[in-house]
Amino acid sequence: MAGTSLRRRRSGGHSGKALRQGGAVIEQMPWRIPRNTDRPTEPLTEEGVAAIHDGAMRILEEIGIEFLNDEAVAILKQAGCTVDGHTVRMGRDFVMEMLAKAPSSFAITPRNPDRRVTIGDGHMLFINVSSPPNYWDLHSGKVPGTRAQCRDLLKLTQYFNCIHIAGGYPVEPVDVHPSVRHLDVLFDKLTLTDKVAHAYSLGRERVEDVMEMVRIAGGLSHDEFEAAPRMYTNINSTSPLKHDIPMLDGWMRCVRRGQAVVVTPFTLAGAMAPVTMAGAVAQSLAEALCAIALAQYIRPGAPCVLGTFTSNVDMKSGAPAFGTPEYMRATQMTGQMARFYGLPLRASGSCAANVPDGQAMWETSNALWSAVQAGAHMVYHAAGWLEGGLIASPEKFIMDCEMLQQIQRYFDPALVATTPDDIALEAIREVGSDGHFFGCAHTQERYATAFYQPFLSDWRNYESWSLDGASWTVERAHRVFKEIVNGFEAPPMEEDIREELEAFVERRKAEGGAPTDF
Repeated sequence: MAGTSLRRRRSGGHSGKALRQGGAVIEQMPWRIPRNTDRPTEPLTEEGVAAIHDGAMRILEEIGIEFLNDEAVAILKQAGCTVDGHTVRMGRDFVMEMLAKAPSSFAITPRNPDRRVTIGDGHMLFINVSSPPNYWDLHSGKVPGTRAQCRDLLKLTQYFNCIHIAGGYPVEPVDVHPSVRHLDVLFDKLTLTDKVAHAYSLGRERVEDVMEMVRIAGGLSHDEFEAAPRMYTNINSTSPLKHDIPMLDGWMRCVRRGQAVVVTPFTLAGAMAPVTMAGAVAQSLAEALCAIALAQYIRPGAPCVLGTFTSNVDMKSGAPAFGTPEYMRATQMTGQMARFYGLPLRASGSCAANVPDGQAMWETSNALWSAVQAGAHMVYHAAGWLEGGLIASPEKFIMDCEMLQQIQRYFDPALVATTPDDIALEAIREVGSDGHFFGCAHTQERYATAFYQPFLSDWRNYESWSLDGASWTVERAHRVFKEIVNGFEAPPMEEDIREELEAFVERRKAEGGAPTDF
């Protein structure tokens, strides 16, 4: 019954249940999608919002965006935009009319319906690192990525409940030819994980292959696949003020088939955008909003996400910097603008550090908390990113997941509950002014779950830590990584579905896969 809805899909799997002798590798928090209940940080005044909006609209109206994809140019010309070669100018009335058609929230359902996620409506989704060409771990150092390393990072993606979506390639397997790389990685992703999957928009073949593989993995008919989002793609503009051919091609294909799309300009203030944060954000918005307008003209109501990746360069060297105060403010400002437009927001975790050290963690912490403050709904590269996106590291992945669990715990409604039992007057009366709360009944009833329990941090004193081997954080993270991947069990997949996926991959490889030039 290949490609029909009659297959029974099994849910579950062994995320969070990789075993070692004696029990689980770590005691992690259960699968849960946190809801951001805090008021967002909004650094812009009402006048500031209006000024950045006007700046973005004037870029679109007066300067224009270069669309290198001829089909996209023809569609926008049909829509009434002004076209001069590949440069497209669009009026703000048209842009706002199109944005009004985009949903403020939507769901994506992967092959395991228990992993369904909602994008928007206060939900906050964390996504693994995507696309670094290099890999680093404590023993290998920095090396080019391989399929085996990619598979290990996919196992971490599945194992950790605080990772909600299986984003692009967690490391580029450069040992696999680019023409068939997408086939091998998507096969691995769809069999090693049961979470929402991603397609790279790099030309027709890659996107169409991934959509077909996601459809097969879900046991779906073509109509069922296209009736609701089952996967997503993310494209980047080529800043400044340009959209390329293959990304727009994949973007439009996903839109036409009802799949979710994210557009994320990668703007570095001082290099690819103005040195001022307001100018960089205005340019980034213009580059993103024109793509969303295109999507809504093609298919009104298409599920779209506005992405932000605006940071700055080191003006001494020209190197990208991440997790900076400027990065944080740009993320918060874009979040404020996303609410102005009624669109879901994508942000990122990031750092410029070369190894998982203190710099890596403070820069990543800044980036992650700016995503929280901005009200982001999707957080890319939330675990495993190093060297400005050039390295993926399993130790960094583990360390980041400790932070992600803390963010998830931070939004636990129990922490701000104010029932009489939470106010605890009777416990305070019982202890009085000369006792302590360790032994009182109120504490004894709650001590096991009262506070966040880390799986990686070591809260012992120096002497205890030293006597136990004086293991630094990255060393502990490496041990956890190895235990998880060595004991990993893939989530279940029905044998006929797996066979159909394998047959599809082999057929497409025999046909030559995808072209390697665009």
